Order: sequence, then C-alpha cells, then structure tokens
Amino acid sequence: MRILTISAALVLASACAVSTLHADEVLFKNGDRISGTIVSADEGELVLKSDVAGKITIKMTDVATFSTTGPVTLQLQDNTQLNQPVTTGESGQVNLQQGTVQAQPVAMDNIKRINPEAPNWKGSITVGGMLERGNSRTDSLNVDINAVRRSENDRITLGAGYRFGRQREPGTGDIETSTDNWFMGGKYDYFLDKKWYVYASTRVERDRIAGLDLRMTPGGGVGYQWIETKQTSFSTEAGLAWLYEDYRGADSTSAIAARLAYSLSHQLNDKVALFHDVEFFPSLEDIHDYLILADAGVRADLTETMFSEFKFQLKHDSSPAPGASRSDLRYVVGIGWRF
Repeated sequence: MRILTISAALVLASACAVSTLHADEVLFKNGDRISGTIVSADEGELVLKSDVAGKITIKMTDVATFSTTGPVTLQLQDNTQLNQPVTTGESGQVNLQQGTVQAQPVAMDNIKRINPEAPNWKGSITVGGMLERGNSRTDSLNVDINAVRRSENDRITLGAGYRFGRQREPGTGDIETSTDNWFMGGKYDYFLDKKWYVYASTRVERDRIAGLDLRMTPGGGVGYQWIETKQTSFSTEAGLAWLYEDYRGADSTSAIAARLAYSLSHQLNDKVALFHDVEFFPSLEDIHDYLILADAGVRADLTETMFSEFKFQLKHDSSPAPGASRSDLRYVVGIGWRF
C-alpha cells in the first residue's frame, strides 16, 4: 500500500513538473513569477490563463520579462508583426528565439500588442416592443442594428433602425398608426495617424407620421479621436453635408450644410456602459434652417452576450413638414444581443 502511495505521489509530481515545463511564464519586477498561457496583450494589459487562478489581467508595467512555449505574435509600436517563440531576457526586454540563430532582444516598451485580433465585425441587435389587449389595444415594435469593423488604419460603422406603433381609439374603435419610421446609415473613417482621420458618411431616413418621405445627409470631413480604450471612446468631427428633404404636401428642399458631431461611450464598470451621440447640421444658406440628431442612454449586461438598454432619441428639424412638430423625443427600452 505504501509503495502504491509513493508511486501515485511521484506520478502527480511528474505531471505537475511536465505541466510547468510546457507553460508560458511571466516574471514580475518584484521577483514573483506565474505560469500559464499568455492569451493576449493590449492597451498596457497582459491577459494570462492560469490553471490555478483562471484568466487574470496583468499590467505590463509590472512585468520584467516573459517566455512562451510556442510561437506568439508580437506587434511592435511601428506595427511590425513577429511570430516566434519568446524566451526571457534581461529586465525590461524579451528574446525572440528561432532555431539556433542568436536570440534577438526586444524591449518591453516596444511591444504594442501580443496576439492581436484580426479585424472583424462587432455589433449588436436590440429589440423592444409592447402588446396590450383589453380595455386598451396597443402594438409597438422597435429594432436597432449596429455594427463596427475597426482595423489599424480604418473604421467602418453601419447602423439601421425601425420604429412602429399603433393603437385603438377609445371613442371610434379605429386602429390608428402612431409611429412609423426607419433609418439606415454608414460611415467610413480613414486614420491619418493615431488621432486624426478623414471620414465619409451618409444617412437615409423616412418618417410617415412626421410627413417626411425622404431625408438624405451624405457628406464628409475630418475627425479627431481624443480617446479610444476599452473603457472610453470619444471623438469629434467637422465637415460638410448635402441635406436633402422631401416632405409630404411640400416641395423638396436641398442645401449645403455644415456637419458637427461627437460620439462618446464610457464603461462605468464590467456591467454598465453609457453612450451619447450628437449630429448638428446647420444650413450654410439659411442660418434659421438646421437639423439636430441626438441620442443618449445606458446599457447593462445581463449575460456575456445579452444586455438591456434604455435610451432617448431627439430629432429636431427647424423646418418640418406643414402641420408637423419641430421636435420628436422618444424613450426606447429594449433587450439586445451582442456579436
């Protein structure tokens, strides 16, 4: 029995030793070390998956050096990418190893990302609605789709939405449509450097209740990305747009307008995020003619891919259709899926 116990202990110790030998390792500036699998690194944070501690995030400023058991992709500050195994070096650097070739040292400060993600589409689909039967009869539906593809040099943003609502009039029993509008749009940003970019954008929309048969706002200009991190993104833009509006019961109008805009999103914590976007189109031909599009809201994660959302949308047109109100303010609640 004693021999079996000793043998089991030796097997377990050997397994642990083999596991350690086949693990990536991170050495800290204070002398500590941890082993596991280096998943990625970006924005000054290294993600390591450990069998003991699970997935942990480490500040790159605390790392003296690290090693990997297999090839990893290092993206340097000049966006050069190297795919080789990494061995530990002196504090503040790592060594790239390839066969019997002499190790090539790389400074830790020169590492921008480890295993960077390939550019892919990310976005969400949000749906909300209401169905009421009895003393009242009400139907409503709202759908929003957003998608973004960000690469090192450019960014593509697409969006679309639909709102519909109807209700029964208590006195007559007639079913009356109270909301019926949609929009779709897209924007392309090309980055000249880390902050400055040029953009081209367009938006098309229709609002049957407001008497708007068609509105188009294609244009272009320049933008500045003040902040772009996992927690916060803030950008401002200025340019020109062609503002075309076709209202029911009135002649269509078109004018060259300026376009001033900003976009802000901020992650309050792991679950809750805020967002706020504004577009302002003042006509360059008539200072009294302008259009404002704005939304703001909060999003709370329910699961890894599902979330709840509350937002308000403001649309103010200084020259609406005859008999229509200048402003539309909507409060929208929905459940969304992130992809």
